[in-house]
Amino acid sequence: MTGTAQALVLVGFPGLALLAARYLKPVAWVGPVVVCYAFGILLGNLPGLALQTPVSLSVSEVAVPLAIPLLLFATDVPRWLRLARSTLLSFGLACVSAMVSAAVVGLAFADRSEEWWKMSGMLVGVYTGGTANMNAVGLALRVSEETFVLLNTADIVVCSAYLLFLVTVAQRVALSFLPRFPNSTGWDDAQDEEARQASVLTWTRARGMALAFLLAALIVGLSAGGTKLVLGSLEAPVVLLLITSLALAASFSPTVRHLPGSYALGDYALLVFCVAVGTLADASKLHETGLFVFQFCGAVVLLSVVLHFALAALFRIDADTALITSTATIFGPAFIGPVARALRNRELVVSGLTTGLMGFAVGTYLGLAVAWMLRP
Repeated sequence: MTGTAQALVLVGFPGLALLAARYLKPVAWVGPVVVCYAFGILLGNLPGLALQTPVSLSVSEVAVPLAIPLLLFATDVPRWLRLARSTLLSFGLACVSAMVSAAVVGLAFADRSEEWWKMSGMLVGVYTGGTANMNAVGLALRVSEETFVLLNTADIVVCSAYLLFLVTVAQRVALSFLPRFPNSTGWDDAQDEEARQASVLTWTRARGMALAFLLAALIVGLSAGGTKLVLGSLEAPVVLLLITSLALAASFSPTVRHLPGSYALGDYALLVFCVAVGTLADASKLHETGLFVFQFCGAVVLLSVVLHFALAALFRIDADTALITSTATIFGPAFIGPVARALRNRELVVSGLTTGLMGFAVGTYLGLAVAWMLRP
């Protein structure tokens, strides 16, 4: 396969996955992320198909730096300060829980892998922010392709079980030891339809996505160029931290913050990354190390959730707030709506989305901090 054709497949397949998720229930059930990883792994391990590794590496290394600013442009930093004290406290406790859990589990598994401290940092990134943060931390720490794919896959599988808990019995369980949310306003299904109609592609939305992409590319270029100018080489941790900081600075502009479609475009960039990294995975190595990575990820999630809710009980945070901030940190903004709906509490949507974006803002910093603290 030529390099151009390979790049077109890597960039174009996520569009097909999103289209399939809209019309095919099985694809919607497993999700576009799983489909993109699976397609990438299949493509990379097909006998006789000569993929060019440098092309996949280049696409994967460009996708995440572009995704970070696109996802962060919608961040409303001043709004953080207007959140209820209990919401901010619960978000902080969730972040602390993820950091402590990843560190404890990493130290416990230190003799099982040379990359244990990198895995801890990546899991802090994803369980305080999102997939973009996990992959940014992994790129900054130069984690192996196999660990990239395995950790992303393990995160999907383990968190699917937790999501099932959240949308079924989590509220009843939490209410057994946490206070009830005061004055819930319930849920109006008509507003869901309005939100769906607002997501339809229009000229305004397309223009907003184009401007967001250009601004994101500018931020990436400035970060990479500035790092090379000052340090003499492209140091990935410095570049990614600069990208995050500049994107947050840009989000203070209302014009940037309200660019339509920027978040969706960032999400698409992450799917491109999933396909590209999947093609780099060696199926034989995945089989050899898979179980350990799943155990590592599962232990971090379980300990993090238990510690977060124990601290929530200590500080008397209500059940719904604890559940929605747990959703915001572990899953990110995309899952706030479904969980708030399951809790029958629309008031949680704003605080959930805001803390989810807060997680995107701090996840890379926290993930790299924990990894560097644990580094042997």
